Amino acid sequence: MANHKSALKRHKQSLKRAERNRANRTRVKNAVKSVRLAVLEKDAATANAAFIHATSILDKTAGKGAIHHRTAARKISRLAKAVKSITQV
Repeated sequence: MANHKSALKRHKQSLKRAERNRANRTRVKNAVKSVRLAVLEKDAATANAAFIHATSILDKTAGKGAIHHRTAARKISRLAKAVKSITQV
């Protein structure tokens, strides 16, 4: 464990940020899961609403650095493709 005052503070900050990042990544997983579930059930209205919500969460999480911006873009792209596949049928 750190002995200097500044090192103790940095350690506390890193723990706080790690917890926040973990919570944000969990929110991302849940949002993506809700879109995928709506797509499986072929519920276009729910899928669209969930997709808009998931896109917002992914962009915010990427902006805060909890996930990489290209990972967020890839997830959004794949979700959009899935939602589009049920809306055009």
